[in-house]
Amino acid sequence: MNTQELIDLVNDLVKKPTEIEWLEFKHNFHSTEEIGECISALSNGACLQNERFGYLVFGVQDKTHKILGTTFKAKSYKKGNEDLEHWLATRLNPRIDFTVFEFDYYTSKHISLYIIPAAKIQPVTFLHTAYIRVGSITRKLRDFPEKESKIWRRNVAPFEKEIVKSNLKASDIIKLLSTQNYFDLLKIPYPSKQENVIEKFLSENLIVKEKNNYAITKIGAILFAKSFDDFETVKRKSIRVIVYKGKNKVETEREQIGGKGYALGFEGLVDWINSQLPANEEIGKALRKETRMYPEIAIREVVANALIHQDFSEKGFPMIEIFSDRIEISNPGIPLINPDRFIDEYISRNEKLADLMRRIGFCEEKGSGLDKVIFYNELYQLPAINVIITEKRTKIILYSYKKLNETDKKDKIRACYQHACLKYVSNEKMTNQSLRKRFKIDDHNYSIASRIIRDAIEVGLVKDDDPSNKSRKYASYIPFWA
Repeated sequence: MNTQELIDLVNDLVKKPTEIEWLEFKHNFHSTEEIGECISALSNGACLQNERFGYLVFGVQDKTHKILGTTFKAKSYKKGNEDLEHWLATRLNPRIDFTVFEFDYYTSKHISLYIIPAAKIQPVTFLHTAYIRVGSITRKLRDFPEKESKIWRRNVAPFEKEIVKSNLKASDIIKLLSTQNYFDLLKIPYPSKQENVIEKFLSENLIVKEKNNYAITKIGAILFAKSFDDFETVKRKSIRVIVYKGKNKVETEREQIGGKGYALGFEGLVDWINSQLPANEEIGKALRKETRMYPEIAIREVVANALIHQDFSEKGFPMIEIFSDRIEISNPGIPLINPDRFIDEYISRNEKLADLMRRIGFCEEKGSGLDKVIFYNELYQLPAINVIITEKRTKIILYSYKKLNETDKKDKIRACYQHACLKYVSNEKMTNQSLRKRFKIDDHNYSIASRIIRDAIEVGLVKDDDPSNKSRKYASYIPFWA
C-alpha cells in the first residue's frame, strides 16, 4: 500500500464510533507483550465478525479517535537484539502473515499500523494464550468458550478466494494483471472488448465482483501480477533462486528473486536455473558428455510442483538453491500425503492453482509428474531424488552424477524403491535385470543388484511380487504399497 492508500485507510478507521473487536487505537507504545496480545485478539475478533483483517493503529487517541501521531517506530523497534516484527511473528501460533507500515499522516504526525489477517481454522495465540476483544478490553479467549467454539467452527475460504486488492475498476485490473499473457498461454484470441476480458477473469475466479467494482483474488495475483510490488501479501511468495559456490552456503555467487506472477515468470525462471547448471563430464553410457548435469524436464516439473503444493498459510517462499553437487527445491508447508507415495497418489491443497498451471502447460497431469522426474533421473544415471520434510517446509533434492560405488547404502535403497515404483506405475515389475540396467551394472555382477534389492526388502520399501516363487533368477518385485 502506498502512503495515500494508508492515509485513506486510517481516515476510514477513525470514523468508527468506537473501538470494536477487530480495531484498536493507541497513542503510544507501552509494551511488546501488549502488542502480541492485541494481534491475537484482533485476528480472532476479525474472524468472528467476518472481517478479512484486524487493525492496530498507533498514533490515534482511543477515546476521541483524534489523530495525534506517535513516537513508536514499529518497523525499527527491537526487543533485545531482535526486530520486534520477527519477535512477535515467532510467538504467534499459527504464524499469521501480519504486515507493519510506518508513514507520516500528511505533516509530522507519524503513524505505525499493524494489518492483521483474520484467524483461520483455529484461534491465534500469543505465547500459548489466545485473546479476544470484548468492547474495548482485551480478554483471554478461554473465558468466552462460545466465542472460541465459533472460531473453530468457521468455514475457511480456500486460498484461491482470498482477496488481495479491492475497490478496483476494470481498467485497474488490466493495469495490475497481465491479461494478455493469460490468453496467450491458453492459446485463446484476445477479446476486442475490455468487458469480455473481465468476464473471462471472473469465470476463472482470478477476480471477483464487489458491488460496482472488482477485487483481485490471491490466485489472480500469484499467477498474473505484472509486479509483486503491487500486492504486499503476495510479494512474500516471490520465488528465490540462490547459486552457491561449492557444496555449502558459505559463499553465494548470485541470487535471483522473482518479481512477477508465476505464470508470467515461469519459463524465464526455468531457463535461468538451467543456465546456472554445469554440463556433465561423466554421465554414463547412455548419454553424450555435453549433456547438462540435470534433465531440464525434471527441473521444470519439480519447480512447478513446489509452486503448486506450497502452503500459502505458512510464512516463507519457494526457494531453489543450487550447489556444486545438488539442487535443493523447497516450499513452505508439509505435504498432505506420505512422501513415499508421491509417485502413485495425488492430493493438492491448491486445486485451482494446480488446474491453471496444468492448462497453461507448466506441469503434468495429476499424478504423472514425479514418475517423469524419476524416469529422466534414471536415464541420466543420477542418484535417487531425496524428499526431506521439516517442521514447516518440504524439500526435494536432485543430486549430480555419482558412480554406484560412490553412493551410500541409503542412496541405493532409495533408488531401488523409486525404480520399483516407476516400473509399477508403468504396469511392469522390477527385476534384477531391470535394476542392473538402472545402475549400469554389468550382467556378471548381478549379485550387486541382488544385495540392493535384499536391503530394500529388509527396510520394508520393496516386496516380492510372488512370495511363493523360489527362483531368484525369475523373481520380480513391487513397492510395499502395491
